[in-house]
Amino acid sequence: MKKRTAALLTAGSATAGILLAALDVRLAVRHYTVKSEKVDGPIRLAVLTDLHACRYGKNQEQLVAAVAARKPDLVVMCGDIVDDEPRMEEWRALLTVKRLADRWPVYYASGNHEHRTGRLAVVKELLTACGAVVLDGKCVCAAAGAQMVQIGGIDDPETGEENWQDQLTAASGDLDGSHFSILLTHRPERVSDYAGSGFDLVLAGHAHGGQWRLPGLINGVLAPNQGMFPTYAGGRYEIGGATLIVSRGLARESTRVPRLFNRPELVVVDIEPPK
Repeated sequence: MKKRTAALLTAGSATAGILLAALDVRLAVRHYTVKSEKVDGPIRLAVLTDLHACRYGKNQEQLVAAVAARKPDLVVMCGDIVDDEPRMEEWRALLTVKRLADRWPVYYASGNHEHRTGRLAVVKELLTACGAVVLDGKCVCAAAGAQMVQIGGIDDPETGEENWQDQLTAASGDLDGSHFSILLTHRPERVSDYAGSGFDLVLAGHAHGGQWRLPGLINGVLAPNQGMFPTYAGGRYEIGGATLIVSRGLARESTRVPRLFNRPELVVVDIEPPK
């Protein structure tokens, strides 16, 4: 009897441990390094995607502190910072952007949920008022320490395929070829378009890490616009001379289906010269 009870307690503890790990939504930080001859010294990016106006402590302090601890040169946002669901309060997303923009240069490109608000132009105005540089077919030069990089951004394809292609063409057309270039986009799966765009680094979100994962076995189970077992659920991919980095995003209480073995993440990208 005692052995059976001990076995049941052990099994129960193990099951509880697995469930806790599976449903863990504490913020994770994931680091990537990209080497390029176009930079003379290190540049650090903090990449935020798919916040969906989720809570990260009082006044978003947990998220802001996590960014601060990594000491980025630039903060970049790849869409779905605002959500179209009324229960996800817009002010929280705007507060996040303002608090970050008060300390670092912030660059932003929209996602499909900003478009679905039906107020995309207004959302962009609000984000601009919070201090973000909104990129929608634009490519700008940005100071990162003592260096300059080029950052382009495009709206989500839900704004219209022709508009999306025109914005990508316009942003690509502004590249000078000498500065390291970064494209902010929401959709990770449009790799054939990104590969020939001329950008050195493409940053995206949207897939939410495939929502459910089995680390080491399945990188993601289901992602929008990719379907089952998505190729670009989250991670680093080399695409025709460019590097694509897909964030698993920051969404947690906004999702109708819980994340499993798929913690929300802040992505940090270090761009460094070859050694």
